[in-house]
Amino acid sequence: MPAFAAHDTNSSNFLLTGFPGLEQEYPWLSIPFSCIYSVVLSGNCLVLHVIPTEPSLHEPMFYFLAMLALTDLCMGLSTVHTVLGILWGLSQEVSLDACIAQTYFIHGLSLTESGVLLAMAFDRFTAICNPLRYTSILTHARIIKIGLGIFVRSFMFIIAPIIRLKFFHYCHSHVLSHSLCLHQDLLRLACSDIRFNSFYALVLVICTLLFDSMLILVSYILILHSVLAIASREGCLKSLKTCISHICAVLVFYIPIIGLTMVHRFGKHLSPVVHVLMGNIYIIFPPLMNPIIYSVKTQQIRGKIQRWFSMKKE
Repeated sequence: MPAFAAHDTNSSNFLLTGFPGLEQEYPWLSIPFSCIYSVVLSGNCLVLHVIPTEPSLHEPMFYFLAMLALTDLCMGLSTVHTVLGILWGLSQEVSLDACIAQTYFIHGLSLTESGVLLAMAFDRFTAICNPLRYTSILTHARIIKIGLGIFVRSFMFIIAPIIRLKFFHYCHSHVLSHSLCLHQDLLRLACSDIRFNSFYALVLVICTLLFDSMLILVSYILILHSVLAIASREGCLKSLKTCISHICAVLVFYIPIIGLTMVHRFGKHLSPVVHVLMGNIYIIFPPLMNPIIYSVKTQQIRGKIQRWFSMKKE
């Protein structure tokens, strides 16, 4: 494993950490990770193929699902080359510019996914609590504006701290603690003044991820209040069933974030493998599970996929 001397330059490469102590097992580890990324890429491509070609899926809920699938697909494409590059023994080195670019896309896509999940919560709230005005509220033009707003919020607001990474001096060991480039990991190696980046990142997390999660929680409290007012038990269950897929997607996204935060905060004594594994789960798990959840729980998507594969076999 190559080592990097401590020096004060921005032209050097960084060394990504694989799974410390398991280097001899990389050929075997590459098999499940390759399968996972195959499912991530093919599953989200399949969802993106099904929704435009199925007229019954031309509804606001499925437009937001297409945004979620596109976000997950981009997340997979942004990380597959470094994770599998390490496991396949291709390279553990990454240039500063490539590392900053990956950092930008990883964090931008994470914020995008949070925003899309919030938009989907608003969709479920409108459909259940105000069904008569559902189509008039979530028009095509408004959905496009919501999507553009999510994109701008996610990628424009993080430009300032990301650009500053280019001008930092990295005089510590150039060994990153994950198989991916993350903002907080690069800050750990910088010898420059990082107070702006640290404060900005904290405020951004509070104003996006925390704010989104609170609004999603409030929306489901209002949904539950509205559903409990329905007289029939069947109607109550039918309304709640339309939320199951979204609730699973929210849990799949936020639980790994909480787990990674807890490991970084209280797990300093844990093996480095645990930190690397939690970092990979945080990145890979939502893009892996979302197409599976919606393919299993959404009758229209499941039926379209079944018909599609039936035609392929004939």
